[in-house]
Amino acid sequence: MQHPRRLSWRVLSLLASGVTAVAVSVPLAQAEAMGRPNILWLYIEDMNPSLGCYGDSTVTTPHMDSLAKQGVLFEKCFVTAPVCSPCRSAIITGRMQTTIGAHNHRSGSNRLPEYLRGHTLPELFRKNGYNTFNAGKDDYNFSYRYGDLYSTKAAKNRVSPWRGLKRVKAGPFFGQIQLRGGKSVFGKEGLAALKKRTSLADAEKTLPPYYPRDPIILKHWALHYDAIRMTDMHVGKILQALKEDGLLENTIIFCFSDHGCYMPRHKQFCYEGGLHVPLIISIPKEYAKAGRSSRRKEIVSAMDVSATSLAFANIKIPHWYDSKNLFAPDYKREFVIAAKDRMDSTVDRVRSIRTAGGIKYIRNFMTDRPYWQENFRSKRDYAKRMVQLYREKKLTPGQAWFWGPDRPSEELYDLNKDPYELHNRADDPEYRAQLRQMRAQLDKWVKETDDKGQYPEERVPKEDRKG
Repeated sequence: MQHPRRLSWRVLSLLASGVTAVAVSVPLAQAEAMGRPNILWLYIEDMNPSLGCYGDSTVTTPHMDSLAKQGVLFEKCFVTAPVCSPCRSAIITGRMQTTIGAHNHRSGSNRLPEYLRGHTLPELFRKNGYNTFNAGKDDYNFSYRYGDLYSTKAAKNRVSPWRGLKRVKAGPFFGQIQLRGGKSVFGKEGLAALKKRTSLADAEKTLPPYYPRDPIILKHWALHYDAIRMTDMHVGKILQALKEDGLLENTIIFCFSDHGCYMPRHKQFCYEGGLHVPLIISIPKEYAKAGRSSRRKEIVSAMDVSATSLAFANIKIPHWYDSKNLFAPDYKREFVIAAKDRMDSTVDRVRSIRTAGGIKYIRNFMTDRPYWQENFRSKRDYAKRMVQLYREKKLTPGQAWFWGPDRPSEELYDLNKDPYELHNRADDPEYRAQLRQMRAQLDKWVKETDDKGQYPEERVPKEDRKG
C-alpha cells in the first residue's frame, strides 16, 4: 500500500481542533489530493480503565500505554449506557440513544428517525471518499443494511482487516476492530494465550469495597485483569500489522470501551464501574505535534469519538450531533448523562447525571423492583455467590444494600469524598441544594431531549423491519 501525501501537522491540528473556517473551506477533491489520515477504532468490550497508563500497575499494558504516549489520554471518559447496544447506537449515530429510540437493549428492529437514515457515521465517511469496515460485532439498536455502512463484508480478521478492502488504493479508511475485552473470560478463545495470570493476592489489592474478599469474587476480579492483559496483547498485534503495512504513521487510533467490566455494579448499572471507560487517541506526529503524550482531566463522553473522528477526516460535523469534537477550542461538558432501560429480559429505567465537579445524581424510576433482577447473568457463579452471602448476612452494610429488595427513587453521591458510591446523600441536609439542582437539571434534560424512556416500548411491525 502506498501512503497518500500527508497533511501538514498544522493543518490537521486546525481540523481536529474544530476550526471550521479551514475545515469547511477545503473542497473534498483538494482534501483527498492533500491526503487524509486513516481513522481506526479499537473498540473494546466490557473493560474499565485499569491500565498502566491510568495508574493501575496490577498488570502490564505496554501497547495501550504506548498509544497514550503518542497521543492523548482522557482520564474521565463516560459512556451513555452501561451496556453495549444502546451505547454503540449512540456512538455510531452521534445522538443520545434515548433521543432516537435506541435505548432498550437489543431492540435492533427499530427504524432510525428520517434525518439519520443514510447518515450514520460509517455512511458519512463513505460519502466523503473513505473506505469503511467493521471487524466483529456492531450491535446497533436499529435496522440497517450492512452494505450501506461498510465497503466490505464483515471481516473475520481482527488483526489487519484493512487488507481485505477492495478499494483501499482509492482512499483512506475508517475502520472498527472489535476486541473482546472482558468477554475473553467467557469466550471460546478464552485466556489460553496468556503465559502469566493474575494472582488473587494481586487482585485483592484493588478490589472495590462493595465486593467482599471472597475467593469466587476475587477469582473474577483477577480474570478481569487477565482480560485486560489479553486485550493489550491483541492491540500489540494490530499495531505491528499497521507498522508492517506502512500505515502506522498515517493512522489515527481511537482506543476505548463500550462500558465497564462484567461484574455486578459495573455492567448494566449507572455507577462509575459501569460508565467509566478508557479513552486514548493516538495521533501520529505528522498530524499533530502538539498534544502528544498529554492527559485530559475534564469529563468527556465516549460518544464524542464520533465528532472527533469526523473532524480529523475533514468531514463536516452534522448540526444535529450530540457528539462533540474533543479538540474544539470551546469543548466543554458541564455534565454527562447515562441511561439504563430494558436490558435483556429485565425492564427498568434509570438515569444518571454526573457533573464536572464530581457530584453524581441517579434517578430510579421503577422502585417496585430491586437493583439486581433475575436474568441469564444471575446464573453465573459470582452472582449466585453474592446472593448467597447477602442471605447469610455475611456482607457489610456497604456491600449489602445493592442486593436487598428495595431501592430509593433518588441517589446522590459526592465522588470527591466517596468515589465508590457507597453513601447515598439524597436525604442528607448538607447536600439538599445539590440534590435540588441535579433533580432540576435531569428533569430539564428529559423534557428538552424528549427522552424516549418515558414512553412504553414499541414493537416494530415485521413489514417495517429492515436489515
